[in-house]
Amino acid sequence: MTQESQTTQAPPVTPEARIPGATAPGPAPAAPPVGIREAEVDGIRTVLAAGSGPVTAGLFFRVGVADETLATTGITHLVEHLALHRHGLSDLHYNGATSATYTLFHVTGTPAEVTTYLNGVCAALRDLPLERLETEREILRTESAGRSRGPNHQLPLWRYGAQGYGLGSYTEHGPWHLTADAVRDWARTRFTRDNAVLWITSDTVPEGLDLTLPSGPPHPLPAPVSILPVTPAYIRGDSGGVVVDGIVRRSSAATLFAEVLSRALFVDLRQKGGYSYVADADYSPRDNDFAAITAYADALPQKQDAVVGGLIDTLARLRAGSIEQSELDAARAKYLKQYDTPDLAAAQLPSYALNLLTGHRNLTPDEQRAELAAVTLDDLREVAREMHSSALLQVPGRGADWAGFTEAPQWSPEAPPAPGTRHPSLEGDSTVLTVSPDAVTLTTPSGQVVVRYDACAALLVHPDGGHHLTGLDGFQIRVEPTLYKGLTPARTAVIGASVPPAAVIHMPPRAPDRIPRPDGGGTPRRLRSEPVGPARKALIWLAGLATALWALIATVATSQELDAPEPDPATIVIIWLLIAAPLGAFLGLRRKRG
Repeated sequence: MTQESQTTQAPPVTPEARIPGATAPGPAPAAPPVGIREAEVDGIRTVLAAGSGPVTAGLFFRVGVADETLATTGITHLVEHLALHRHGLSDLHYNGATSATYTLFHVTGTPAEVTTYLNGVCAALRDLPLERLETEREILRTESAGRSRGPNHQLPLWRYGAQGYGLGSYTEHGPWHLTADAVRDWARTRFTRDNAVLWITSDTVPEGLDLTLPSGPPHPLPAPVSILPVTPAYIRGDSGGVVVDGIVRRSSAATLFAEVLSRALFVDLRQKGGYSYVADADYSPRDNDFAAITAYADALPQKQDAVVGGLIDTLARLRAGSIEQSELDAARAKYLKQYDTPDLAAAQLPSYALNLLTGHRNLTPDEQRAELAAVTLDDLREVAREMHSSALLQVPGRGADWAGFTEAPQWSPEAPPAPGTRHPSLEGDSTVLTVSPDAVTLTTPSGQVVVRYDACAALLVHPDGGHHLTGLDGFQIRVEPTLYKGLTPARTAVIGASVPPAAVIHMPPRAPDRIPRPDGGGTPRRLRSEPVGPARKALIWLAGLATALWALIATVATSQELDAPEPDPATIVIIWLLIAAPLGAFLGLRRKRG
């Protein structure tokens, strides 16, 4: 996930999408490739390469969403916004981006404009404009509410849970409660000169740069933690498309396989089957050792089953080794063409700098070409098998057990709830909430969910008594006093006192109609304005009967008028206006009911 700040837009800089070299793990080379020069500016590692046209520069920091917790999600994004605030409106092409593992400030302009921008960013990081904190909170909440999510936004949550690389699937909770001290401390310890790399498309460092930042240790990439007990696995998603990702070792073979898969899906699902309009695949590094290959195909509701089957069949074909040499050659030719790019060294700077930042080995262009040339059909088949073995598939409608995929866990492992107070649901005694000294358990006829306090990623506390828990494994329990018997403030206080303070988020008051109420139908309902007594129920029933009678009379009268030799439209309108009174009374009574 990349979150773009709302400032003057520059052309996106996406180092993962650059030329696919620099993918082999190992120690850093003794010298940079030809055309790239290393330097140091105010203690920040810097790489330079001359390019034509305006100067483009980027300042990477090794901190991103995956370094946060669920309770602090958005803190890096908040620092990014604050660091860019003082630039205001400008014709300068600049921006900031927060990804899973890095934050990038980038700019394109004259050497003087680049200097002014970078100096301003570092000055703001040294002394954040925290008087803007409340305003930026609101901006981030608005941005989050309006952000469109990609078709695969659920997959990280189901693979990693509410931690690390899974946090990109969640709403940013940090802007609701983070203090000025917390934000200042995050900037002071993460946005440091030892945790940064600067790149500039110039053969010299622009004059006047002042990138003074505090010192601090470099931060390693977060270690991934998978919560999937079995793969390949599947989850059920919304209608509209099918998406699958798999975790593979970073390599040139994996880069080429993603391109082969993309072309195969386009041919199978669009050109031959006519099932999809979009059918594509993408390769994206996750950390220094592994990358994600993601495939997606859209579908109309009536074609969803065909798209699911077609995508799985394409993956199975590649895994079985049914890949033509021409498919590999076409993918390889596409990437080799990129090495004919003018100003190749400058084009590779973002990926080169990012590898320096994370400690990943950089390859020279000759080494990159050699790796691409060495990829064989057997290498692609091995990547296909590796992707399948770790695959997580999101399907609309029915499952994918028939294809050998196991449904991802929908419930916590079965175990008797720990001793505690039992609170049956007001919507039926078959659902019980148990508040124990070490966990909350929700038991339903279908299964149970458990969130332990010591494994609680975030607890949202509402002033009306609602407590919403999310476990590190992604499971959630909504503890609402309005939905369970005997759930007193004393019992919910046990939850708030037992969850680690760093995970607790105190939310603002909810509007009365946002507080759930029992409906008797098994689902929460918004607040009723008044109880429904026997007399009112009878009145509602009579109004409904009167409405039905009037509708029947109106239908018969309309039919007779239409059969007349010369139907009168005015008469038909009058007939249906007569039904407005009982219909309005009935709807009014239903509205008062809630």
